Amino acid sequence: MKAVTPIATLALLFSLGTAHALELTPEAINTASLASIAHERPSKPSPEPDPAIVRLQALLDRAGSSPGVIDGLYGENVGKAVAAFETMNKLPSDGKLDPEVLARLVSGPPIVESYVITDEDAAGLVDHIPKDYGEKAKMTSLGYTSVAEKLSERFHMHTDLMKRLNPGTDFAPGKTIEVVTPGPPKEGKVKRIEVNGKIGQVLAYDGDGSVIAAYPATVGSSDNPSPSGTHKVKGVARMPVYRYDPKINFKQGKNDKILTIPKGPNGPVGSVWIDLTEPTYGIHGTPDPELIDKVGSHGCVRLTNWDAEELAGMVKPGVVVKFVD
Repeated sequence: MKAVTPIATLALLFSLGTAHALELTPEAINTASLASIAHERPSKPSPEPDPAIVRLQALLDRAGSSPGVIDGLYGENVGKAVAAFETMNKLPSDGKLDPEVLARLVSGPPIVESYVITDEDAAGLVDHIPKDYGEKAKMTSLGYTSVAEKLSERFHMHTDLMKRLNPGTDFAPGKTIEVVTPGPPKEGKVKRIEVNGKIGQVLAYDGDGSVIAAYPATVGSSDNPSPSGTHKVKGVARMPVYRYDPKINFKQGKNDKILTIPKGPNGPVGSVWIDLTEPTYGIHGTPDPELIDKVGSHGCVRLTNWDAEELAGMVKPGVVVKFVD
């Protein structure tokens, strides 16, 4: 076989990458075969979005086993969602996409559908979100910074995937775009919550002891571990104002005074706070959904905003929250 020169290799890789990118269309996603996905997550997953993975993530999300952000990548959160889906369906929980798992992933409406952007979608935006808490405290709200970000979160998508599906779109009101349709929020009554810090996942159980929902989670960090043992839900606050106290919480930047940071989905705890009986700890949303279980938290349990909101809708004060390893 003739040796391939470095330039030819680059050209080949570029052409393959371009061809792969062209496959990321609504039709490609809606008709993608789940059987084309590797049964086990590769040690080095492709960095390019795969239409079949987008479809898998959306179906898992619809089934109540959240993969977190739908981005088309075969990340660890996908494997955890598959394992939780197996548990929910009384199958061996090994995280492998075997034929029985694929058979249980029931298809419904198309994964990608058209959506017309409204004036309301463009309302309440802010220019930027500063990193410094002192600067955050000067703002009136911590809303979304663009229509693309706002809709990406509504449809559980990574903003990069949103833009890849809608090349050249300015996301202005009246424009028609293509979005992933993950399905309505899960409903039910959660009686017990299990927070697994080792694998980074939250499982919600009903009164019969069955898992009714699962979420990827950031659970503390080595510097700021989450609490251990058993606690209870104390209450739920939606669009909470965040009170920063460096003596109780943690030190952020050079801020050494108590600050009141306004509400908004881009606030430090996202769009919802599930308060626990352990003081200062809770289960909450995040302004950075793509970082769930990829970076540590300051001790609390962090979910995507939409997962935290779904869970908040199924809990009441008194629900047991157990931290396990």
